[in-house]
Amino acid sequence: MRRHQAMDPNIEEFLQAHNNFLPIRYSYSDIKKITQNFKHKLGEGGFGSVYRGVLRSGNEVAVKILSKPKSDGQDFISEVATIGRIHHVNVVELVGFCFDYSKQALIYDFMPNGSLDKHIVYRDGENALDHKKMHEISLGIARGIKYLHRECDMQILHFDIKPHNILLDQNFTPKVSDFGLAKLYPTDHSTIMLTAARETLGYMAPELFYKDIGGISYKADVYSFGMMLMEMAGRRRNVNADAEDSSQIYFPLWVYDHLSEKKGVEMVDVTEEEGETRRKMVIVALWCIQLNPNDRPSMSRVLNMLEGEIDELQVPPKPLLYPTETLVADVDVEVELETLSSSSSVPTISSSYQCEHKNKIPQSCFV
Repeated sequence: MRRHQAMDPNIEEFLQAHNNFLPIRYSYSDIKKITQNFKHKLGEGGFGSVYRGVLRSGNEVAVKILSKPKSDGQDFISEVATIGRIHHVNVVELVGFCFDYSKQALIYDFMPNGSLDKHIVYRDGENALDHKKMHEISLGIARGIKYLHRECDMQILHFDIKPHNILLDQNFTPKVSDFGLAKLYPTDHSTIMLTAARETLGYMAPELFYKDIGGISYKADVYSFGMMLMEMAGRRRNVNADAEDSSQIYFPLWVYDHLSEKKGVEMVDVTEEEGETRRKMVIVALWCIQLNPNDRPSMSRVLNMLEGEIDELQVPPKPLLYPTETLVADVDVEVELETLSSSSSVPTISSSYQCEHKNKIPQSCFV
């Protein structure tokens, strides 16, 4: 109770200070009317629950009721402060919010096609997304993240890019959502400081848990986008409980090997055009998940690669699993790095190394 009493005035002070750019504020009684007393539940997560609602205007909305606030209300402030100031076709719009002491809610436009994670795995049916549509969705997501990084008055780093946080409207236009972990910085900041990493394993950039890789920057979002793009291209999730040797194969390495050997990574038959689209997405994804943040492209470059011709793309070096791993046993590292920069041949990683360091890699990255 004391913690909430100390937290509430801080949030109220923030809301009053930024009232000019914030969306409509609703009372908790308004929220109950909008949701018909929380009649239609759409989903539930660690943040709380989401309900379907209707405004007096007749517009359908999704109302996220936050559970007991954590981080002294910082997630709530981050969400309201971030989405309240931006407007982009590929970023979810915050219609309103509720702050009534312990009662906190966020109101968004309703997205009838749900989140992207429900469409990653290919399924026959009316709402099945083909590779062309999946490619279009990836372009929209890239545009949304590019906007956050470079086209706002502040640099917005999302820090939780994953399929669950990409919402799809009635036309399957993607909307980047859930800014609870987002951070705002001046556009001239190249690196930032984080006190704790709270991103989702499997999409979390390695510099967030390995200190000797490089500084934390917008390239962390690029990495997360790359892991998600790989799932979209392969039409399978990073985690596949039914895959053989599910604890043995690192997903990016599996994709890289299939790409190099020109094998298909889909579970369905595809045309030549669809195969080329998938291959392009995989190549771009592999660039995005390079271990060193400096080797990853910006989202502007990612968008250019996804929109360009596949013949213009070069296959990147094979993804490394661990910062200090040896590229090739008994080979001078300096010479090997020179070879990597001038040749398309990439050294393989020994199976003994993978076994030795398997416990240092998030299990959500294995297939």
